[in-house]
Amino acid sequence: MTEKSVLITGGAARIGARIARKLHQANMDIIIHYRRSDKRAKALAVELNAERADSATTVHGDLLESGVIDRVVRKAAAFNNRLDALINNASTFYPTEIGEVTEKHWDDLIGTNMKVPFFLSQAAVPWLKKSRGCIVNLVDIHALRPKRGYLVYSIAKAANAMLVKSLALELGPEIRVNGVAPGVILWPEHDISDAEKQEVLSRIALQRPGDPDDIAETVVFLVTGAEYITGQIIAVDGGRTVQQ
Repeated sequence: MTEKSVLITGGAARIGARIARKLHQANMDIIIHYRRSDKRAKALAVELNAERADSATTVHGDLLESGVIDRVVRKAAAFNNRLDALINNASTFYPTEIGEVTEKHWDDLIGTNMKVPFFLSQAAVPWLKKSRGCIVNLVDIHALRPKRGYLVYSIAKAANAMLVKSLALELGPEIRVNGVAPGVILWPEHDISDAEKQEVLSRIALQRPGDPDDIAETVVFLVTGAEYITGQIIAVDGGRTVQQ
């Protein structure tokens, strides 16, 4: 798969960075999109290029700003004059209590989790058709079962899940579209107590959190080894969605 290219949004840190490393290990060249994580994005590109020369680059932009999506896709495709995969990983995640939701909350959460993946996918279609490539969305188990106190986020991820299925129908047979729905992989960056963590883990069949590699390896499978899979969302959640 040498010289094939993948664009990862929000690829500088956390799960996005782990996906970037795993796809790079699979001999794909990586375009790391970032919004604020300038130092981490550039450090990751340096790391990947040290392993294989000219195999990674970065592209900056706030994907909610007008014109940025088209620019990001053009720059990504220009890296190798092709695009083989789009990983819609960038997301915002924070609580929104009913009665306190503002239009700013709505525009941000719906924008990053549903609007941006749609328009990125649309912009990437001409390139992905040429390569018979694929799209992978990072969804969430809360697209199926809403998370209390995260009303708008849960709605947005439910839309993201339907986007996977709808795009798979619209873009086949040239382009495959799938999703990965993480469960508890990394704890939120805001504070969460040990008691809250234990309560969450008690509802997981495997009784433990996952690892970012669990997500990254699933993405690699969908990109490189799932030629007859499209329109599917794989829950990587330790059995959380089979519990009551």
